[in-house]
Amino acid sequence: MNPITLFLFVVCVLIGAMASATAGPLAGVPFIVLAVIIAASLKMANVWQRFVILRAGKLQGVKGPGLFLIVPILDSVVAVIDQRIQTTAFNAEQALTRDTVPVNVDAIIFWRVHDAEKAALMITDYRQAIDRVAQTSLREMIGSSMLSALLSDRKAADQKLRAEIAEKTEHWGVSVSSVEIRDVAIPVALQDAMSREAQAEREKQARVILGSAEAEVAAKFVEAAIAYAEHPAALQLRAMNIIYETTKERGATILMPTAMVDAMNPTVAFALAGQAAPQAPAAPPAAPAAKPA
Repeated sequence: MNPITLFLFVVCVLIGAMASATAGPLAGVPFIVLAVIIAASLKMANVWQRFVILRAGKLQGVKGPGLFLIVPILDSVVAVIDQRIQTTAFNAEQALTRDTVPVNVDAIIFWRVHDAEKAALMITDYRQAIDRVAQTSLREMIGSSMLSALLSDRKAADQKLRAEIAEKTEHWGVSVSSVEIRDVAIPVALQDAMSREAQAEREKQARVILGSAEAEVAAKFVEAAIAYAEHPAALQLRAMNIIYETTKERGATILMPTAMVDAMNPTVAFALAGQAAPQAPAAPPAAPAAKPA
């Protein structure tokens, strides 16, 4: 009983009691009868509720929201439909994918009743039916999908599942807004195999990257060697810079070979470069001319 009906019922009962106390027992009977009629006929539906009413077994109408009256005894409220968005969790255990991998899938569906008359008259229990249809559709979707696609492309699986469920529930006055797959559990042995495969793929990529880096470093070393060969002074400066970098720490002692110290002398370096330069071959002496007889 809603608050308004309860308030009117209590008022009528109190008035009847007061009338019986002042004017006699029969004076309060009409108010008591009125209170019973109000309690049986005055109904109130909230903004999200719809009352499906039958009159003598036939559909009278769908009432709500607000206050409305029904005829006692003749009319009966057979269903109160909540038209707010509802959520239903469902799952599929040990369902085989297209590549014969058993998986456990948990999902949730968001739905609402858009036609209260169909939901009340077309099916016995629309909530239970939605749960059964969702489970069946989930198993069908898993059976037609590869495991890789089910794990990587969740949005496509959600859309496909929503379309299948919505097509079946549309005739019951129920619309499906969205379906979300929350978790896909695969066997532990397969998890280990996939982990090893992913690790091998990462190691392969790491080796390829390392090889590319080595090739680039070797190319840079070749360029540096060519530059040092063409400019000996640059090699001397580089050697002096290396010595400075190694001796800038306090308390460091470095032993250097004499040959390395001599190589850092620019004069010696240029002299060595001059000696290494190829010498042009001297022309052979001319043969003496023959004397005439």
